[in-house]
Amino acid sequence: MEARLAAVRAKRGYLLPHHGLMALAFPKLLEGYDAAYTALALDDRVLSHHDREFVWIAILAATDERVATHHIAKLRAAGGTDATLGAAFAAAALAIGAEAFDFAARDWARQLAPFDPRAAYLDALRRIAPAAPIRLVHLAGLAVQVCRARWRPFAWHLEAAYADAVPEEEIAEAISLAMFPGSVPYFVEACAEWRRLILDGTLPASPRFQAWARLSGQGGHDEASAAR
Repeated sequence: MEARLAAVRAKRGYLLPHHGLMALAFPKLLEGYDAAYTALALDDRVLSHHDREFVWIAILAATDERVATHHIAKLRAAGGTDATLGAAFAAAALAIGAEAFDFAARDWARQLAPFDPRAAYLDALRRIAPAAPIRLVHLAGLAVQVCRARWRPFAWHLEAAYADAVPEEEIAEAISLAMFPGSVPYFVEACAEWRRLILDGTLPASPRFQAWARLSGQGGHDEASAAR
């Protein structure tokens, strides 16, 4: 057990209680978990270390994940400043607050017209941008919407991200970070929503992402078993 944990500590620089329990009771689970976490959070993919940690801060704020303090140090080590931290928390706060705009769009749209909750939300997002590029605000906000399972604001955010030319691969990495602290099922739903928006023509997806969206058989067990 101690040897297994030593390997995890050497890679991450720290241990948490669940590492010890898995090493003791389920070593194969620890091995698979560590491989998944490494690919998700440690291996370089598309985002720079700075941008990845910016998204992490927003996710952790949105999920009340107080144990993951190492992400603060990682953001600072990657060049983040107090202003950067403030922008990450602002992006998280605004994405969480999208629930109010979602409520307005869902339940009061006719009474509020011509006020547009979607436009008001996106306008508020842009006020954060002086402290961080709008690209980062989009990435952090999208990841937070996955954690909160707010699919209308997620769609608003996706459309705005495409309009602002945020690379699709960066969007994919940002929302994948929500899997562990947020929810794997929510990540599944986010991918389904993204795919739906591509298929209905809402998003001008690239050929690669169009191919993903058009691929049949991604409807899970209900589709495979013909259940409705």
